[in-house]
Amino acid sequence: MTEEKYIFTPKTKKNLVMLAVAGVIAVVLGIVLMQSGGHGHGDAHGAEAAAHGAEAAAHGSAVWLKRVMAGLWINNVFFIGVALIGLFFWSFNYAAQAGWSAPILRIPMAFSNWLPLGLILMLVVFFVGGHDIFHWTHEGLYDKASPEYDPIIDGKKEYLNTPFFLIRMVVYVVVWYLFAKKMQSLSLKEDLEGGHSYWHKIRVYAALFLVFFGITSSTSAWDWVMSIDTHWFSTLFGWYSMSSWLVSGVAMTILLVVYLKEKGYLPMVNSNHLHDLGKFLFGFSIFWAYLWVSQFLLYYYANIPEEVVYYWERWENGLYHGFWFLNIILNFVLPFLVLMTRDSKRHNIFLKMVCVIVLAGHWIDFYLGVEPGVMKENGGFGFYEIGITMIYLSAFLFIVLNSLSKIRLVPKNHPMLQESEHHHI
Repeated sequence: MTEEKYIFTPKTKKNLVMLAVAGVIAVVLGIVLMQSGGHGHGDAHGAEAAAHGAEAAAHGSAVWLKRVMAGLWINNVFFIGVALIGLFFWSFNYAAQAGWSAPILRIPMAFSNWLPLGLILMLVVFFVGGHDIFHWTHEGLYDKASPEYDPIIDGKKEYLNTPFFLIRMVVYVVVWYLFAKKMQSLSLKEDLEGGHSYWHKIRVYAALFLVFFGITSSTSAWDWVMSIDTHWFSTLFGWYSMSSWLVSGVAMTILLVVYLKEKGYLPMVNSNHLHDLGKFLFGFSIFWAYLWVSQFLLYYYANIPEEVVYYWERWENGLYHGFWFLNIILNFVLPFLVLMTRDSKRHNIFLKMVCVIVLAGHWIDFYLGVEPGVMKENGGFGFYEIGITMIYLSAFLFIVLNSLSKIRLVPKNHPMLQESEHHHI
């Protein structure tokens, strides 16, 4: 069983390509509807264009382009976060000397192979649409002679400026990826040479990564999501975003473990391992809800206008009102109720159902973090958002499965394999 490799079959590749093609069709249809005013608030913009001529028509075009950029940015942030959590899952299991997870560790580690492409996509979207996504990139905000001058944003310019923002982005992702490649290479050498020395080395790198992760998981969330609403800030936001990534990453790990089990791989993995993964999903969903409530209540009972504007945009705007409540239902209520029992965490059908719900729910969580700040009252949800997510998902899964097909699924000489084989809870 320690020699098995995943076979990335032509049929699986074809299915992923078909998913991407369906996504492209949905994206094209969504953009056509946005341009024609046939979705969301497009009708209002169409009427405005008819009333005010070419100037209003140009404004309508800018609106749909901003929505395209917002959709790309949501998926960039979501999937690069899932990739990061794969590396985090690997690292905290090594640092904690966990034995139960030994046969599944290479699955979340494969997520990190998305990081290079994720960085390229983030840079491209920022250079093309960063001016639309991030209000702080407008130069007039820092010119005291300009009518656009904003003293609050001007006070943040030492941190929120384009060169430093890009430097941070590149450093975050490059260092994450270097940690991933180093630990992957040590694990593969362990397969060939055996012994405990590589396991100890991986533990050292894992511990170092966890320190870097503890800082950059928060600062990246400040940069990529919180800075969209430039006036607003939350001292909990970094942890809140990390918890959303964390639940998504665990859900993706469970889905792929179950997928491989159903294909006949990972014979060492049994219902006890699935139970532990289910407990992670259950526990981290509650952790996310705790941070959500904690962040919300701090602003709710203070009721300071410049602070509650963040929630006002999302709560009172009819565009996002339904998503606001759907976010809580999908990310806390349903996982809590379904995974509460022991049996539900040990059966594939329950785990697959909850994981799909959770992934959709936390995508919505990032949608609510990005779309209202970028689009204000002009936002929407439709074929475009669904299609672009399908494209990203197919690309992410293609890279992960292709990576798994090139290595042993189980770390052959991991010193905890025997413990994992007899794992029972």
